[in-house]
Amino acid sequence: MFDITNHNNIRAPRGNQLHCKGWGQEGAMRMLMNNLDPEVGERPEELIVYGGRGRAARSWDAFEAIVKTLLELANDETLLVQSGKPVAVFRTTPAAPRVLIANANLVPKWATWEHFNHLEELGLTMFGQMTAGSWIYIGSQGVIQGTFETLAALARKHFQSNTLKGRLYVSAGLGGMGGAQPLAAKMLDAVGLLAEVDPDRIEKRLATGYLDKVAPTVAEGVNEALRAKEAKEVLTIAVPVHATELLQYLVDNKITPDVLSDQTAAHDPLVGYIPDDYSVREAAVLRAADPDGYLEKARATIARHVELMLTLTRRGAKSFDYGNNIRRVAYDAGVKDAFEIDGYVPAYIRDLFAQGKGPFRWAVLSGKPEEIYKLDQLALDMFSENEALCRWMRLAKKHILFQGLPARIAYMGYGEREAFGVRVNEMVAKGELSAPVVFGRDHHDTGSVASPYRETEDMRDGSDAVADWPVLNALLNVASGAHWVSFHHGGGTGIGFSLHAGMVVVADGSADSAGRLERVLHNDSGLGVVRHADAGYELSFQTLEQNPVKTPLVGPETQPRRK
Repeated sequence: MFDITNHNNIRAPRGNQLHCKGWGQEGAMRMLMNNLDPEVGERPEELIVYGGRGRAARSWDAFEAIVKTLLELANDETLLVQSGKPVAVFRTTPAAPRVLIANANLVPKWATWEHFNHLEELGLTMFGQMTAGSWIYIGSQGVIQGTFETLAALARKHFQSNTLKGRLYVSAGLGGMGGAQPLAAKMLDAVGLLAEVDPDRIEKRLATGYLDKVAPTVAEGVNEALRAKEAKEVLTIAVPVHATELLQYLVDNKITPDVLSDQTAAHDPLVGYIPDDYSVREAAVLRAADPDGYLEKARATIARHVELMLTLTRRGAKSFDYGNNIRRVAYDAGVKDAFEIDGYVPAYIRDLFAQGKGPFRWAVLSGKPEEIYKLDQLALDMFSENEALCRWMRLAKKHILFQGLPARIAYMGYGEREAFGVRVNEMVAKGELSAPVVFGRDHHDTGSVASPYRETEDMRDGSDAVADWPVLNALLNVASGAHWVSFHHGGGTGIGFSLHAGMVVVADGSADSAGRLERVLHNDSGLGVVRHADAGYELSFQTLEQNPVKTPLVGPETQPRRK
């Protein structure tokens, strides 16, 4: 069938042949493998999918054991995975999830990078990021739409436009998450200028068409970007330097970008950020020889990075932290005004979350791109009145190359997700699609995360750090019958700063899947609307009027005290 001991070129099976005892198990196995496909994962040979050290499994022994267990798992059994290691199979019920995953969860007093690093060194835990350790990563596309929606909202808010044509977007980082930035900028007609210290990452983005060109020096890159801006040309340029070098040049030459951000993996300074004056290779040597010294240098560079961002912000750049916790790392390193830079969720995404809209995604297990295109058209037909969604679907089909199993992401909301999922299940049942479809989402969603420096920053009622909601989300998705459910600590903003939950459901054409899809996709996003209604957001009350849920103590008349 396939050799799970060959770790060099993992590729998920395609087609409608069932290798496991049910499609719930099969979907989990294929998506785990898909995370480690060389087209998808950042360093799959190390089990690293994205985000610095976000892993799909704790070790290769654990990976093999997970796959072997899924192949044998009965339809009334549930596999438990503890931080990337399969630890037990228990008899449950056919309606229960087939897999439950918990990654990197630490008791709050011990929830520090230092303690986590110690446990990881002992082989007792792993960092699952968000969709790495929950087996639903789909490559750079997974973050492209979030970047697109953020930049589109920024354009509307600050430039009264639906595009960034004639605007200069400056950022850094072209890794598993940051690699989405140039393509999102292109989709909005901007000029993108990005710093990336790792030449291999630049080459990968050039090869996939996400990036147009590389400039050998900062001066050449800036000059070319300014020329394209003046001509209102759509162009993305990478410069193979540290972020600080690019930003310092802009500051010294009094050049202010229209839009400024960052997408390095600064949330994990030990692994995700290269300090000034070090190449990628030199940094790896220092990291191995002197991790404490490495952290000191990385945090000092991050502080300088944010100070330069602040200078450009005060000169008029529309700046935002794109969820990598760079402001907090800089704040802890002495930059006490770091939070003058906006967080992207309260500035641009909160209204979407309040309506239950977030990064919903699906992958076709057939492996056939044409089946994704069928589903693109289905979405356009079903939601023709949703202009923002239709705009995205058309742009995605035009610009995005598939990585691994063909997949799509779309910010569908409350009511839309289950309608779409149930309809797709009918298409599988009728043979209109040749194999099942996996539905999931990013953990970065409307009601599945508590992260005070990202998703729940500056909540209207001050509930930024209340983590009951992601716990309830995971529990509700188990009760609703998701095929696998995960609960993680630390993804996105790092250890100590977030708790978040994920879910996946497989549409295999059966009545059982239809029920699971209807319940899970309705309840999952519905809880996000309730969470925001509880915090007092008017858009959430309006959304609940259209899709009623029993909310005994949530409503306009019971709004909590505002900050």
